[in-house]
Amino acid sequence: MSQYHPLPEHCADTVPIKVNRVFDSCSDRDCFSNIQILMDGGELPANVTMGKSRCVRVSDICMNIEPVPFNRGFYSIDLTYTFRVELMAYERACSSPVLLTGTAYASKNVILYGGESNTQTFFSSGEQLGDTNACCETINLPTAAVQVVAPIALEARIGSVCAADGTTPVRTVIMTLGLFSVVEIFRPVTILVPTYEYTIPTKECHTDTESPCAVFDKIRFPAEEFSPGTLDAIPKEKTCGCGEPTECGDTPTSE
Repeated sequence: MSQYHPLPEHCADTVPIKVNRVFDSCSDRDCFSNIQILMDGGELPANVTMGKSRCVRVSDICMNIEPVPFNRGFYSIDLTYTFRVELMAYERACSSPVLLTGTAYASKNVILYGGESNTQTFFSSGEQLGDTNACCETINLPTAAVQVVAPIALEARIGSVCAADGTTPVRTVIMTLGLFSVVEIFRPVTILVPTYEYTIPTKECHTDTESPCAVFDKIRFPAEEFSPGTLDAIPKEKTCGCGEPTECGDTPTSE
């Protein structure tokens, strides 16, 4: 049921509003293999023989948009993900772990339709859309946005990679990450929308004055938590986010 007062049956008027119209979008399931972790302390300690992922998150996404030649209205979007990684490092399987942190990078490219615009827009706030190059051509690129959920650590193993000088091997952790993402490309446009009379919500604001025990009594008993599922109850199509169906898990791996 609506929390607002009833609206009139007919539109009172139409008004122009400025919105960001999404011209194109796509969703993706990426599996980034052999991702080298750049350890914050430099090289992986020599006594570490096993590693396990503790936490992986996307800390930044660098985006670059360029028009696709000979395909008007389409744009190539280069994405570079920056991952912050926390690892539990072990000297032996039975030893106490040590927390290590590092950074990893992965790149991809998508092509989406973003329409065309040869205008420049200036705002009183000082913001500007569009630019003019040396040939007096107006360049007005669309804007890209990327949504992601927390990455899935599919594998973590210890290996050696070439150092910056290209000769000295460096021990580090190499990971495989799964990532779900949605990429959108949009432009500001002016559209007409139907409007109704102004309305206010019918729900009243109030503070819950019930005791903590009264609130607890309203919570459903979690019976499923006391009934561990069996292997047969696992959906057959369940995967770890990459490749063929397999048992998901994050087991310490040895060198």
